Amino acid sequence: MIAVSRSSSLFTEKKSYQQDRKQSKVLLVANTGWYLYNFRLSLAKEIRRRGTAVVFVSPWDPYVEKIKAEGFWWIELDMNRRSTNPLLEMYALFRLFLIYMVESPDIVHHFTIKCVLYGTLAAKLSRTKHVVNAITGLGYVFINKSVKARIIKFGVQLLYFFVLNARRCRTIFQNNDDFNFLVNRKLVSPKKASLIRSSGVDLQRFKPQPSPSENTQATVLLASRIVGDKGVYEYVEAAKKLRAQGYDVIFKMAGALYSGNPSAICEDEVSRWTTERTIDWIGHVDNIETVIAEADIVVLPSHGGEGVPKILIEAAAMAKPLVATDVPGCRDAVKPGVNGFLVPVKDAACLSAAIQRLVDDPSLRHRMGSAGRKKVAAEFDLEVVIEKTLEVYREMMTVKKSSSTPLPTGAVQW
Repeated sequence: MIAVSRSSSLFTEKKSYQQDRKQSKVLLVANTGWYLYNFRLSLAKEIRRRGTAVVFVSPWDPYVEKIKAEGFWWIELDMNRRSTNPLLEMYALFRLFLIYMVESPDIVHHFTIKCVLYGTLAAKLSRTKHVVNAITGLGYVFINKSVKARIIKFGVQLLYFFVLNARRCRTIFQNNDDFNFLVNRKLVSPKKASLIRSSGVDLQRFKPQPSPSENTQATVLLASRIVGDKGVYEYVEAAKKLRAQGYDVIFKMAGALYSGNPSAICEDEVSRWTTERTIDWIGHVDNIETVIAEADIVVLPSHGGEGVPKILIEAAAMAKPLVATDVPGCRDAVKPGVNGFLVPVKDAACLSAAIQRLVDDPSLRHRMGSAGRKKVAAEFDLEVVIEKTLEVYREMMTVKKSSSTPLPTGAVQW
């Protein structure tokens, strides 16, 4: 539970939110403010620019203040991403129901698994008009083989069947594998599903810069949460292998520790790798483009569960060659032999060999980097992703002649 001063804001601060009730409203709902700020702020700005109110809904974290600084309204959601406590889960569902009842949005757009499941149920109970669910990767329960994960996976698939096929709902997938997985298992109707690959890349922010190591040692970068499922152990092992072969390569690792994850890695272990000079851990970075610019090669040895990894397409936009695992999402970002290499999951030897090939051949790095920039411009441009998302909104808000439900007064033409 959270402090009354924040959780009561839905009511006590409502008067300060002087939204014209004739104006359409979209709620963007996720399990962290970090996700909404880093992945959906540009979408929110474009929605607002076109005359529609936007409200962010998430648990509190430091990124909420950044959201507010951009002039957006925010409502706190009491939700623990890792909780399996039935009472806490019921409370999160009730909180969403309460928010939707008070806000009366025209569209709610859910991100992350719990928000999709609980949010759609809350929308149905509150008679919310339209629901968009974003599947941004199938996540931990679909890649982990433990008994607990398999039990949770069964329950999640059952819930997906009911919520993704609900009336007035649309589902957006980020990669072909996830789309086919859920459609083929009839967990979502293809008529209710759309494929919009990734959350997009700002091609002006992420653009090529001069190579940092034409006359110095090469730099390899892994940027992700510091958890086993992102392939951190394989990355460290690959670094050790190359050093044992005499390669003088800098292996950087950017990202925060993530204690709530089942495959979390403790700080002592990361500190030991740093002390041994196996890797250079630089922690969490907000301006990730500055770290990418200093790298020659960007890797992500993920075990799976990805949408389309943002770090891969951001690095490709900056003309960096990629090395990733052959899993859903990574396959969308990397075309083998063109803009990078795909290696088997949990195979440090193959990861090391792919990195070695790029370290040995600067001209190959250059060719693959150039091809990656072209691929991102053609497939993952942020402006195109936003327009496709708004097209989903438009389709949902379009009233068929046989429908008796009018569009909200003053609805913008998305």
